[in-house]
Amino acid sequence: MAKKTREEKKIEKELKKSIKEAEKARKELEKKANSLWVDFKKFVAKGNVVDLAVAVIVGAAFNKVVNTLVSNIITPLTSLLLPSGDDYTQLKWVLRTGIEANEELGIKAVPEIAVTYGVFLEALVDFLIISFTLFMVIRTFLKIKNAINKKEIEAAKIKAAEADAKKKAAAEAEAAKQEQIKKNFIDDVAAQADELKEIKEILLRMEKNKQTL
Repeated sequence: MAKKTREEKKIEKELKKSIKEAEKARKELEKKANSLWVDFKKFVAKGNVVDLAVAVIVGAAFNKVVNTLVSNIITPLTSLLLPSGDDYTQLKWVLRTGIEANEELGIKAVPEIAVTYGVFLEALVDFLIISFTLFMVIRTFLKIKNAINKKEIEAAKIKAAEADAKKKAAAEAEAAKQEQIKKNFIDDVAAQADELKEIKEILLRMEKNKQTL
């Protein structure tokens, strides 16, 4: 087998080095991808993100409902209050009347300049409806939440009172038990003292009898 030349060895060494660097870069890239995926899953799994997504979707749908209510119901009804009977969104204050172009007379077109306060009124009505609806929703939600919290607090108080009563009853029972043990001990000591006294008297009598004999 022919020996490898110095150049071949050098090329082989560089090739192995390149393969190691490529493998290292691949592992680092895979590690970063896994870390990114884990962070993304944690971000999506957070309750705040889910709540925010639901709020955005519901808000968009609610905005569409409000716009339809204002455009198709409120605006036509309120337009009846106007003398002209026109849509109030068309109300405007003309600052400069527009002129159409006429090439035959050599008249150039002049754009109209007007303050379209009717559009502002429509936006104001939208805002009031949305604000009032949100106020009612939040008010109802707070009432329900307060009622639930009140029930939970009352249940916790009842549970705490029951626990205190059980603890007090157990303490009283333990105290009564200790008192009974103490009483029994005193009675036993008193009984033993009486027995010892009787034994002492018997021994004294026996001693006297011996002396007599």
